[in-house]
Amino acid sequence: MIAANKTITEFLNKKNVFAVIGASKNSEKYGHKIYENLKHAGYVVYPVNPNSDNILGDKCYDKLNDLPIKPDVVNTVVPPKITENIVIECKKLGINKIWMQPGSDSKKAIRFCVQNRIRVLHDICLMIESKKLKK
Repeated sequence: MIAANKTITEFLNKKNVFAVIGASKNSEKYGHKIYENLKHAGYVVYPVNPNSDNILGDKCYDKLNDLPIKPDVVNTVVPPKITENIVIECKKLGINKIWMQPGSDSKKAIRFCVQNRIRVLHDICLMIESKKLKK
């Protein structure tokens, strides 16, 4: 667990730029809550969702490749099949940190990350872990 804690701390470093895949306008959805949590915590964070123009007043991007800068960490809040495509896109873009929210992960996506030396967190919630760091 020490290695996992170190990885979580490295992912949540305030210097990291985040992209939230599946960010949502709907305040009831986790994609909204995670984006809002990161934004209010002071991270540079970009919402990615082809079905939204803006979220919390910020421009929303259709895909990772559209972002003005390459994120350090990609957080997925989408169905597993979409995550499986996102990890391939991350490899092409040279993004090597992916945090799959519970329910967004799949064995196939995790295996792809491991095989391609992409650091991956899964089965743990970003919001819960970020609150633990504040304590």
